[in-house]
Amino acid sequence: MKRYLIPAERTRTEILVVNSRFIATVTPVFSVEEARAFIQEIKNEFNDATHNVPAFLVGYGTSVIAHCSDDGEPSGTAGRPALAVLQGSGLGDVAVVVTRYFGGTKLGTGGLVRAYTEAVKSVLEVLPYAEKVPTHKVLLVVPYPIFEQTRLLVEKYNGKILDEDFAADVTMTVQFQVEQLPEFNADISELTRGQIEALILETNPETIMPFRNISSMGK
Repeated sequence: MKRYLIPAERTRTEILVVNSRFIATVTPVFSVEEARAFIQEIKNEFNDATHNVPAFLVGYGTSVIAHCSDDGEPSGTAGRPALAVLQGSGLGDVAVVVTRYFGGTKLGTGGLVRAYTEAVKSVLEVLPYAEKVPTHKVLLVVPYPIFEQTRLLVEKYNGKILDEDFAADVTMTVQFQVEQLPEFNADISELTRGQIEALILETNPETIMPFRNISSMGK
């Protein structure tokens, strides 16, 4: 599966351009229906605004569905600039609505393009990222003497501890990215002289996980 960045959570910023307020709200969306529901939600929230300009990308790369609207602004001055910023961001499964409250001074077509472009850029600058990755949920049963070492190995391979049960031994439920589980198993096997290996309970091909290092995505 192609890995790509997505918004980790809904995020909002506001900029002021010649007394007009531009409020940009961005969120993850995983279907056209979800994108349209988000757009309607923002329109309902800001129902007294002059414009609510939407743009979204559902999917990523060659399988993406793209959409935008000027919502009453002059043709090509609002929705297309907003969509262009999304398309250049490296994100997938993303929707944005730029809400405008008119400040009494017309911006002209060039001013509108710049304002909507900057509004979307401003929210993407503070947006926390996540990514869709295939993961395994695994079970580990470890004796107490190596429990802390096991936790350090989990951390080394970016595992997420979902549950710990302390009985005769410690039973741990951990989530790993699929590509990192073989290396973890090699290390835990070496630590325990082949006595312990992670047992895969289930696999999720599209787990949403916080992303720490954008540069390694090779955008």
